[in-house]
Amino acid sequence: MTEVEAHLVVVGASLAGLRAVEAARRAGFAGIITLVGSEEHLPYDRPPLSKDFLTDVESPPIPTLREEALLRDELGVHLRLGAPATGLNTTDRTLFVDNEPLHYTSLVIATGASPRTIPGTEGLAGVHVLRTIDDARAIRSALDAGARTVVVGAGFIGSEIASSARQRGSVVTVVEAMPTPLARPVGEQMGAVLGSLHERNGTTLRCGVGVDAIEGQDRVEAVRLADGSRIEADLVVVGVGVAPNIEWLTDSGIELGNGIECDKTLQTSAPGVYAAGDIASWPNPLFDTRMRLEHWTIAAEQGGAAGRNAIDPENAVAFETVPYFWSDWYGKRIQFVGVAAGFEEIDLVAGDLEGDTFVVLYRRGDRLAGALALEQRSQVMKYRMMIAKGASWDEAKEFATARAAAAAAKAANPPPG
Repeated sequence: MTEVEAHLVVVGASLAGLRAVEAARRAGFAGIITLVGSEEHLPYDRPPLSKDFLTDVESPPIPTLREEALLRDELGVHLRLGAPATGLNTTDRTLFVDNEPLHYTSLVIATGASPRTIPGTEGLAGVHVLRTIDDARAIRSALDAGARTVVVGAGFIGSEIASSARQRGSVVTVVEAMPTPLARPVGEQMGAVLGSLHERNGTTLRCGVGVDAIEGQDRVEAVRLADGSRIEADLVVVGVGVAPNIEWLTDSGIELGNGIECDKTLQTSAPGVYAAGDIASWPNPLFDTRMRLEHWTIAAEQGGAAGRNAIDPENAVAFETVPYFWSDWYGKRIQFVGVAAGFEEIDLVAGDLEGDTFVVLYRRGDRLAGALALEQRSQVMKYRMMIAKGASWDEAKEFATARAAAAAAKAANPPPG
């Protein structure tokens, strides 16, 4: 088959899907590219949906990543939007889009994940999740009306929504079933530190208690908790995690588990089929462990890697990365690099845990495993590079000491004027 007959299909008009398309073209792929998306919208950026999209005074536009003219004319992409993938036959390399066959020579799956919901709330007005632009519009409309807001789940998305609602002047309560928010991604101590940002900014945080029921006839009226207490609400946003969109692949023969099981090059168990973004579980060579990450940066990086590998499998390159995510609460930027799982020690190397800025390092064995920063935007990326290079704990501490000394000297001797 000649190159001009080659057909790369990317299913998932997402950040990862878009990066796969762009990477394939940059690598010189001259064949046909089709981008399939279940939403009618062009690929758009999701992080603003829980932040600026909810708080801007004027109704904001869709945060589109690329205009249609660029996709069609410059990248030569055939768009199939508003059409979900419904099945996959890897034997004859056929993707079914809205049950119609679409043949491919190589395929990148980037269908992402869907928010988990609370059973029994289907059809109850005022109860929402936040994943799509349409979800964000519904939540924004409720905030415009001054809704009393309950956020179920004190993870990063839930906390961003709570922050945005407070900025809009809403009365906000965050309910978290675990005793400490964010214990899994950052550890219990630092989860408690980050959780304190809610109370410091007028948001009520209820930890260690689950939701027993969402009350209301046609519209939500209150949230009843497992301890018997009741919180009146006009808006409930559920942020209790996501599940990878793999149901449509059940009969495909592709190995599934915690997402799509990929090798180190992001190839699935089927030849010519790769995965990227929230849906991809792969062995990260940097950490010698299998990961599935729901981070913007990883989706962008994986999309590019999957696109390049899919069009040139004989020269496929292993994908390795240091996890990185950020979150904005109450005007503060939270950043984390590395992994917190299995850490043995944390050390405050800059700032004050009760203040508005700090950096905390995580040790596992004799290695730097992670770094958490509040309002230290330049520092944390230095630690990401150190983790990628396998820096020792002592090297990280020496670097932190030098940074602190330089900052102190600068503060003591400010530049003239």
